Amino acid sequence: MSKGYWIARVDVTDPDAYKKYVAANAKAFGKYGARFLVRGGEFECVEGAARQRNVVIEFPSYQAALECYRSPEYAEALEIRRNAGVNDLVVIEGYDGPQP
Repeated sequence: MSKGYWIARVDVTDPDAYKKYVAANAKAFGKYGARFLVRGGEFECVEGAARQRNVVIEFPSYQAALECYRSPEYAEALEIRRNAGVNDLVVIEGYDGPQP
């Protein structure tokens, strides 16, 4: 079974609200087995447009990643995040096929 991922790009407009969002999302992330692979950090945009912050979160499955986003626990955090910045978020299935 392929893992699932959230790939988020964020421009934080209200740092205090964003801190509250980070605290609030822990409940949903813990329930659905989320694990941060990228959480901010230094980056260089080598193509396309960038946002201030990049996040990649791994879930045990694609289904768990979708369920987390649609959960009541995450809905509470999402309400906080809506006032904290501009966000692009993709929920995507991992790849388990042949590698180069």
